[in-house]
Amino acid sequence: MSEAQTLPSTGGRRARGGAEARRAARGSGMAKQQGFIRRNVPLYEPFTTDQLELIEANAETVLQEIGIDFRDDAEALSMWKAAGADVKGDRVRFPKGLVRALLKTAPREFVQYARNPERSVTVGGNSTIFAPVYGPPFIRNLDEGRRYATIEDFRNFVKLAYMAPSLHHSGGTVCEPVDIPVAKRHLDMVYSHIRYSDKPFMGSVTAPERAEDSVTMAKMVFGDEFVDQNCVMINLINANSPLVFDGTMVGALKVYARANQATVVSPFILSGAMSAVTVVGTLTQILAEASVGMAFAQLCRPGAPVVFGTFASSISMQSGAPTFGTPEPAHVLFGAAQLARRLGVPFRSGGSLCASKVTDAQAAHETANTLWPALLGGVNFMLHAAGWLEGGLVSSYEKFIIDADQLTMFQRFSEGVDFSENGQGLSAIREVGPGSHFLGCAHTQANFETAFWRSTIADNNSFEQWRDDGGKDATQRANETWKRMLREYEAPALDPALDEALQAFMAKRKEGLPDSVA
Repeated sequence: MSEAQTLPSTGGRRARGGAEARRAARGSGMAKQQGFIRRNVPLYEPFTTDQLELIEANAETVLQEIGIDFRDDAEALSMWKAAGADVKGDRVRFPKGLVRALLKTAPREFVQYARNPERSVTVGGNSTIFAPVYGPPFIRNLDEGRRYATIEDFRNFVKLAYMAPSLHHSGGTVCEPVDIPVAKRHLDMVYSHIRYSDKPFMGSVTAPERAEDSVTMAKMVFGDEFVDQNCVMINLINANSPLVFDGTMVGALKVYARANQATVVSPFILSGAMSAVTVVGTLTQILAEASVGMAFAQLCRPGAPVVFGTFASSISMQSGAPTFGTPEPAHVLFGAAQLARRLGVPFRSGGSLCASKVTDAQAAHETANTLWPALLGGVNFMLHAAGWLEGGLVSSYEKFIIDADQLTMFQRFSEGVDFSENGQGLSAIREVGPGSHFLGCAHTQANFETAFWRSTIADNNSFEQWRDDGGKDATQRANETWKRMLREYEAPALDPALDEALQAFMAKRKEGLPDSVA
C-alpha cells in the first residue's frame, strides 16, 4: 500500500520542497480507494476444541431447557412450531440439533454488491470489511462541541466514508438525524447512501415497513431480479439480550431474509447486566441467541445470507457504565469468532470502541485495544470502525478521521510480509556492504515511497517545524482534514432518472407517514 492510498494530508503547512510537494499532491482530491482486506496474517485462536465444544453443549442446554422468547410476532412462533420447536406462549425451546441443522443452508461467504461494482465486498472467509460508526444520536466536533445530529451531519459522514480509502462500506445509521420525523428519516438515510456514495450500504431495521422501503429503494437501484438473486444490503438485527427477540427486530429480519438480503444477527451485551459476568457464560448466551436468529432467517428463506454478530462489552461494577478496551471482551470476541467459523458463517464484531467523551488519550488507547483483537480474531464485517465516541452515543468528526487513518495501518499489517526477491533485500545488502548506510542505495530509492506505512494525521517533524506550523495536536489536524475533505467532495455519478425516481418514491411515501418525532 502506498501513501497515495491513505487519507489526504492536513493542509496549512509551509511548502518545504520535494517531499512536501509530493505530500500536497497526494492530498489533493479524493485519495485512491483500498479494496476490502484479504487477510494474509494468521488468526489468533486461544480456545481449544474441547473448550469450544463445552460452550456449544452449554448453548444447546440453554436452547433446550430455558429457550428464547419471540415476542409480538405470531407468525414467527408458528414457523418455529412447524419446524419442530416446542412453543408455549412467547417461549420457544429447541430440540437438540435443530438450530444447527437449519444453519446448514447458510452461506459461508457471500458478495454484497455495491452500486459501483469496483466497491463490492466479499463477506466471510479471510476478508475484513471496515464500516463506520452506527447509531449515535449526537455528533461532536471541535467547533460546536456535542449536539444532536441532523440530516446534514448524516450526509457529511456518508461523504467522509465515501472519500476515506480505508472504509470499504458506507455503513447504515452513521448518526441519527433527529431533525426528521422518526417515521420518515429512514428514507432520507437510505437515499443519502445511494446518492452521496457508491459503496455498499445498510438498510433500516427500526420497523418492518421501513425495511420494506429499504428493499424497494434497493430494487430501484439494482433491479428486482438482481436483488432477488444477490445481496445488495446488509442489516443489523439485535437480540434483546438476555434471550429475547422482539417484534421489531423479527419483523425486519423477515423482510430482509425473504428478500435474500443479509442480516447480521448480533446480541448486544453488557456483561454483568445482560449476560453472566464470565467470559464462558457470555459466550454461551451469545452462541444461543445468534444461532437462533440466523436459523430463523433460514426458516424465512433457505440460503439467505447471515452473519454471526456480537457486541459484548464489560461494565464498571461500581457505576454500571460500559467500559471498552478491557481484556474480557477481547476474550469473548476471540471465542465468538472461533464459534462462528465452526458454524460455517461469517463473523461480525466491533471496531474503534471507547467510552471517552472527547478525542483524547483514553479514546486512543481504548480504540487500539478494541481494534487489534477484532483484526487478529478474524472479524469479517467490522461495524463502528471509525467515528465512535462516548460509548456509542456520539459520532465524532475528528475521531472519524483519526480512526480512518489508523485503519490504513491495519490494512497494511493485514497484507503480511513480502518474501519476494525485492522483499528479501539482498541487493541492498550487497550494494551497501559493511560499515555504510542504506539511505542512498538503489533498493531504498526504489522502495522509499512504499517501504513503511505513514500516518497522514500524526506529526513526525521536528519540534521547530511543529511549532512553526501552529503547534497543533492530532485532533486539530483532523478537524482541518474533515473540513477540507467536505470542501473537495465530488458526488459519484448517479443516473438523473434514477435520482428523480427515488425522490418521487420518497415524497409519495412521506405523504402518508406521521410527522411525530417520537
